[in-house]
Amino acid sequence: MPDVRVQRVSPQLTAVVRFRASQSELSTLIPQACGKVWSFVRAAGIANPGRHLAIYFDCEMNIECGVEVQEQFSGNGEIFCSSTPEGTAATAAHIGPYNCLGQTHDAVRQWCADQGYKLAGPSWEIYGHWTDDPSKLRTDVYWLLADES
Repeated sequence: MPDVRVQRVSPQLTAVVRFRASQSELSTLIPQACGKVWSFVRAAGIANPGRHLAIYFDCEMNIECGVEVQEQFSGNGEIFCSSTPEGTAATAAHIGPYNCLGQTHDAVRQWCADQGYKLAGPSWEIYGHWTDDPSKLRTDVYWLLADES
């Protein structure tokens, strides 16, 4: 079981494409979306792009996928300037192949239930630097928590 912790997260600007997908389409659509965004970022001359990411807004699989950026930009109708959620989140690092990410999401959700935290809806993944060894891939998984007010 991954080490789950709670932390305050600030919004991170992103360059993203927006789409809706089924679970079975993610392994194809996420890399395609990241590629589209990366091409846009390079062509637009956006300085210092960061890590790739995917944000899942709801159970309907409304998704934003792209890359971290450092400043606002004008999109092109397919690529949008957005940001990651802000608030308190439960987070855990997933080390290993992407097709096992669901196990880390399940572990975070279960930990939250066991600790009495309520989920606010959005979750997201921030992908670490690529390696050809799938056992060394790092993906940080976040679940936004509901305010306790």
